[in-house]
Parts: sequence; structure tokens; C-alpha cells
Amino acid sequence: MLHWTCIVLISLLSTFSPSVSAMLNLTLPGQHPDPEAVVQDVHRRVNVSLSRRQMLSYSTSDQSTTCPTGNPIDDCWRCDSNWQLNRQRLADCSIGFGQYALGGKGGRYYVVTDSSDHDVVTPTPGTLRYAVIQDEPLWIVFATNMVIHLSEELIFNSYKTLDGRGANVHITGGGCITLQYITNIIIHNIHIHHCYQAGETNIRSSPSHYGWRTLSDGDGISIFGAKDIWIDHCSLSHCKDGLIDAVMGSTGITISNNHFSHHNEVMLLGHSDDYLPDSGMQVTIAFNHFGKKLIQRMPRCRRGYIHVVNNDYTRWEMYAIGGSGNPTINSQGNRYIAPTDRNAKEVTKRVETEENRWRGWNWRSDGDIMVNGAFFVASGEGVEVKYEKAYSVEPKSAVLIDQLTMNAGVFGARGNNLGKWSAGNNGGGMSGMGSSSDDMDDYDDESSGSAPWPPSSSSILFSFLIALSSFLFLHLTSMFMSL
Repeated sequence: MLHWTCIVLISLLSTFSPSVSAMLNLTLPGQHPDPEAVVQDVHRRVNVSLSRRQMLSYSTSDQSTTCPTGNPIDDCWRCDSNWQLNRQRLADCSIGFGQYALGGKGGRYYVVTDSSDHDVVTPTPGTLRYAVIQDEPLWIVFATNMVIHLSEELIFNSYKTLDGRGANVHITGGGCITLQYITNIIIHNIHIHHCYQAGETNIRSSPSHYGWRTLSDGDGISIFGAKDIWIDHCSLSHCKDGLIDAVMGSTGITISNNHFSHHNEVMLLGHSDDYLPDSGMQVTIAFNHFGKKLIQRMPRCRRGYIHVVNNDYTRWEMYAIGGSGNPTINSQGNRYIAPTDRNAKEVTKRVETEENRWRGWNWRSDGDIMVNGAFFVASGEGVEVKYEKAYSVEPKSAVLIDQLTMNAGVFGARGNNLGKWSAGNNGGGMSGMGSSSDDMDDYDDESSGSAPWPPSSSSILFSFLIALSSFLFLHLTSMFMSL
């Protein structure tokens, strides 16, 4: 808490005098002293995984094998056929600025058995809210498929992992996920969607504390003054404000392998142009799929160092990457597919800033592929020298982007016999994952930008009648053929 108090004081001092701002040598807790080295390490790990993939294909002549995939995060744990017996191995698999996020590694397994959220001050044991507020490290898993409709924002305590592997878990409702002034969080394989504003009530944030919360923004995941955060293989859509927002001195963040769709302002990194602590923000955005019906902010950056690497941008309406307040944006090995609108071909947008001010900002595109007229407006003095170290390991060509992002989003989203959590070695496991054909967000469809959730009783009845009629037809056909 002392660190964050100092950050607030520094920010207040900076508003009074430009000379005070110039004298500050600001370093956030958890900020990496050499971001270029982190960038280089990301490329090294991708190279190693892709080399393994290539060697395997040569030895087996099987290009369809899914392990290794060339994605260093997935290959780290999915290549173990008994991964479910050592779930906490996942904590060793992150890359980039969030690679030190431990989550609940070393802690007990906590099984969520109750999807309700009726009492936000005295949560019921067995619920997700009860698990995330505990003081101890916890590796949180789910007993079965469930939809958790939050009544208020879900405020985490430090050292927690949400591990949705093997179950189809949806988090929706009021406020959704809040990571405020905490550290070491992993959120993996969760659907997060249809989040709206909530608050003006008391909410518990730890076993010993609850307090009054004002109206929330309605983000899918709100990261506020937090560090060592890893969000991986989630599917996010349809929220009131941002899908993921990181502000107020947050740093040490990796956002990887996620699927984003059906949203306007996708991702905000940085509180404001004048908030100095966000100069220490460091975020890696890797292997994500930015999909259907997205408009802008993928991300929108204020200050900080943002590494955008090996993502697939297949939709935007206004722009893909924007910023103000002189952020450093390092775009490498991405595929940018521009919309048909000839006025929206530019990947980048300097928000409300004149060219004479942004001309010196470090925004670079290395190894990106531009499709359908997309173009990236680079800027910065002496950028080639600054990025030489990071580029000494060539970012993998975006021609491999399909391979690197083929499993983006939640695994096993539909139609799988998922089994249940059961005791086993190192805590237990679940049945196998779904195939890659089922790895898309349930809400990623061409026809709807606001699909209702949960489905209405009429739609459920309609689906039941369709299934019943299909069964009767097949049964009658079989009887007829046997005659």
C-alpha cells in the first residue's frame, strides 16, 4: 500500500509544477528496467516453439499435429497429455511483461460448486466471490459448466488463479472483474461478456474488509493500480465500457491468446495523458484475435511501453491502435486487415494530438503484414537504434499468424463432454479439452451485435423442439429402413 500511496503523491505533485515533473525519476513497483530485453525474450521463445514445430513436422510428415503449435504459451502446458494432473504448471508458461504473475501457484485448489452471487458482503462458501476474496493463494477451478451472473463487481484479493480449463464458464452481470491495488493474478479460459455498471453499495474485498463502492464503469476486466497480471485464453465481448482496462500505475501485464469481438472501446491502457505513474506501465499483447464487430482501442495507449506482437486484427471500424501522451508502441509480426471503408485504412491514430507533437513518439511497425490497404504511420527520432536489440531476433513473419493464433479464445467452448473436477495428482484434473473447431466465442456470429444472455425461455424451447423433431425424424427413418 505504501508504494501506491507514493504513486498518488507523485501524481499530485506533478500537477502543480512542470519543474517537479522533470525532476522525478519514476519507477513503478514491478516495472522491468529493460523493456527491450523482455521484447527480445518474447521473440526468442516464439522462435524456439516454432523450431520445435518445424522439426516435428519434418520427422512425422504430419502438418496437422497440434503439439507443439509454435505458440510458446500453449506448448508449455498442452504438450503434456496429463496436464490436468499438474494444473499449476500453467503459472510457468507466461511470456512478456506479465511473465512473473504467479496467480495461486503453491496454494490450495478451491473448487467453485455454486454459481450464485446473492450476498456480496457475506458471500456463500463454494461461490466464486467467496474464493477470490481470500487472503491465501488459491488455484480456483470449477466443478462443472456454469454461468455466474454477478450482482456486483467481483473484487479480487492477491495471488489468485481462475482456471476454467475443462469447463465452460461464463462471467456476466454487474461490474464484472476488478483487480485493484493487488498483485499476481492469472485469469485463464473464461468467457467474460455482457458486463454492465453496478455499485452504490457495500462489497467485500477480503475476509476482514468490506466497503462502499461507487458506480463501476462496466468493464469486463478492470486493472487499477495492480501488477503482475496475466489474462490468457479468454473470450470477451459486449461490455458497457472496456473489455480490458488497465490504469492508475498498473504494470507487468500480459494479455495473450484472447478472442475479442462485438465491442466499441476494446482496451484502454493508461488513466490520462497527465498521469505520470502510467509512464511505467509495461504491457505485452500477444497471439490475440481481434475479431468481429470491433470499432476502436485495440489498444488505446497513454504513456507506458506497449509491445503488440503476433496478433491477428481482422476487424476495426475506426482504428486498431491509438494513443496520446507519448506512449511507446512496438508493433511486431502482426496481421492487420483493413475494413472496406477507405477512410479507415490506417491502423494507427494519434488521439487529439497535433503532428508536431507526436512526430517524436516511438511508434514502430516491424515485420507486420498489411492487408486490404492497411497502413501503419510510424514515428520517432532514432527509433532504428533503440529497437535494434529487440529486432536482433527477427519477429516471426505474420504469414505464421494463423498458426500462432489458431486457438485464441476459450478452449472447448461448445459441445464437449467436459466431465467434472476430481481429485488426482497435485490436486486433480478434468477430462480432455475440446477440438480447435469449438474454440470460438459463443457470441462471435455475423448476425448479432447484442446477443441476449442468458438465452430466453422461448429460444430454449425452440431449440428443444428442433432437437426433438430431428430425433423423431431419424428414429422413424431407421424404423422404415429396417422394414
